[in-house]
Amino acid sequence: MAGRRWRLAAATALASAVIGVLGAPGAAYAAPGTPQPPSPGPSAGATRSLEDVHREVETLYRKAEAATDAYNAAGEQLRLQEKSVEEITRRMTAAQERMDRLRNEAGALARAQYRSGGLTPQTQLFFSASPDNFLSGVALARKGEQATRGLLAQVEAVRGELQGHAKAADERRKALDAERGKKEAAKKEVEARLDAAKKLESRLEEKERERLRQLEEERARRAQTAWLASDAGKGLAGQGSAATGEGKRAVDFATAQIGKDYVWGAEGPQSFDCSGLTLKAWAAAGRAIPRTSQEQWRQLAKVDVKDMRAGDLVIYFSDASHVGMYVGDGTIVHAPRPGRQVTLAGAGSMPILGVVRPG
Repeated sequence: MAGRRWRLAAATALASAVIGVLGAPGAAYAAPGTPQPPSPGPSAGATRSLEDVHREVETLYRKAEAATDAYNAAGEQLRLQEKSVEEITRRMTAAQERMDRLRNEAGALARAQYRSGGLTPQTQLFFSASPDNFLSGVALARKGEQATRGLLAQVEAVRGELQGHAKAADERRKALDAERGKKEAAKKEVEARLDAAKKLESRLEEKERERLRQLEEERARRAQTAWLASDAGKGLAGQGSAATGEGKRAVDFATAQIGKDYVWGAEGPQSFDCSGLTLKAWAAAGRAIPRTSQEQWRQLAKVDVKDMRAGDLVIYFSDASHVGMYVGDGTIVHAPRPGRQVTLAGAGSMPILGVVRPG
């Protein structure tokens, strides 16, 4: 009897262990020959895993976008430094031409003195046979001395100017090298982040990639709904937004780019990054704005979210690393990230830092 009870307890323990294994999260075992019901979708464990992937991918793309802003900023500084070098070169050329003219004048003066026997004007006057010539010559000598002193002063001034330009040019060249280094470092970081994100996504099956896209869209919808219900977004949905003539032209340009690929560092015409799109849209409206989203946030006039109108720029994330253009009805047009195209999105689908107005 005791043996039967022992065998029953052992069998029960074994069954419990088997059930425990089969019921473990993420387990994919089934009894041979037992038909399984169709899966309703990813298991809770799989969903959590996919959400982790989603967060990691988004983090990588966000870091890539921040690095893209640094790349664009370095490129802008590089262009400014190059212009500065060109201006310094122009000034050096003009100063060198002035120096050449002064040297010619000094040479002519030296030759004139040589032809007069090397005597100073005062000595020549002393030996003058005519008192009238002597008296008139005194005034001329003084004028000559003043002209000589003026010539020498000009030579020294231009020489100092040339030295200053040479020093400035050397500093600009160093600054150029530094900006090139920053740009290259930012480029490497962008490429590394994008490569990591692409590798991560490439390990997913097609259905998982589609589910990843759905998760992204669902999160954006939830964020937009919450934003529209907040004090900041309340009343914006369902309403147009008055725009200036410039603002309307900027919006028309930006929305005409819908469907074009996001490419980091791109300013069109076939592809854009986020700030490249807003830059070109406002250029089409006749207004120049800074190249990067961070500089757009820093330099342009800030307006309250509830007062924004079509054409205003909505700046996202605490580091101002993303930007979209408001088109009205609680909506923006923007270039989201690599692997996506220029599209419309809810203005509140990402964390808003603030709103700026180009004009």
